[in-house]
Amino acid sequence: MDANFFIYKLILIAAILGLSLLVAMYATLLERKLAAFFQDRLGPNRAGKWGLLQPLADGVKLFFKEEFIPASADKFLYVLGPSLSMLVALLTSAVIPWGPSINIGGTEYALQVANVNIGVLYLFAIVSIGVYGIMIGGWASNNKYALLGAVRASSQMISYELALGLSIVALVMTSGSLNLSEIVNQQDGFKWNIFYQPLGFIIFLICAFAETNRAPFDLPECETELIGGYHTEYSSMKLGFYLFAEYINMFVSGAIIATLFLGGYDFPGIDQLGLSQNALAAAGFLVLFAKISFIIFLFMWIRWTLPRFRYDQLMKLGWKKLLPLAVLNIILTGFISLLMQ
Repeated sequence: MDANFFIYKLILIAAILGLSLLVAMYATLLERKLAAFFQDRLGPNRAGKWGLLQPLADGVKLFFKEEFIPASADKFLYVLGPSLSMLVALLTSAVIPWGPSINIGGTEYALQVANVNIGVLYLFAIVSIGVYGIMIGGWASNNKYALLGAVRASSQMISYELALGLSIVALVMTSGSLNLSEIVNQQDGFKWNIFYQPLGFIIFLICAFAETNRAPFDLPECETELIGGYHTEYSSMKLGFYLFAEYINMFVSGAIIATLFLGGYDFPGIDQLGLSQNALAAAGFLVLFAKISFIIFLFMWIRWTLPRFRYDQLMKLGWKKLLPLAVLNIILTGFISLLMQ
């Protein structure tokens, strides 16, 4: 492997890691500001101008909180749970194309850590592991409320993964590829998949809410019933890892939705601005980040607008509504494809 290529990949990985952590930090501030706006109050505004240092204050608080492990807990699994959740949240970003390729010293470099032909399958393989971090944490805590939260999380995530996967099957049928870069390139010129797969987009979006355990699908953490859910017994940075993983998952989910359905880093007319290759890559990244920011806002807007589902309603929506709709979407896509041929 070329040394320059290896160094470039390490820099790209570090940049994506830093961006993910930065977004996770300030997404907490944005959510608290939006919650305050919806509830007609001010929100955090003491730490720094407009409260911009509040995420740093929260981070320092988590670092200096008392670190304890329950005496009856399985210590190895207790530490493994939040670590696994954080690792899985970061791994999903590896196959996302963050922009067009750039030119450094006459060599082309893709703004993508791993351009694999089965990028969509990789995403689902990694996402399916995410449930283990929550399940292990709830089990290792040796607390009945934490265990109930972990069981809820596992059943919820497994149920909604089925509809999530089937919603992508129809998209793969129309694009004919599992490569995320190729899927983005096919949407060039405002031929975004949301116009060809509107039902698939709605199903995927709803399932993304459930996969990230965001309200109204936050049954695994339901404070009114389970105290704090699967991370009841966690404190300090172990709790911070679970909280950070949730916001990183939200950021990566927004990137996946933008990549699959909203054209990725493409925007109509961006190629006609006469920009250099590197400037075009920077503009493409900003376009993708703007789309991700809108989706994150949508996540937060819905959280502070809709009430929480009951657990039976949650299961019925996944199994009796979304799953049949996803199968119907596959049948309709196949039928329309045959007609067009």
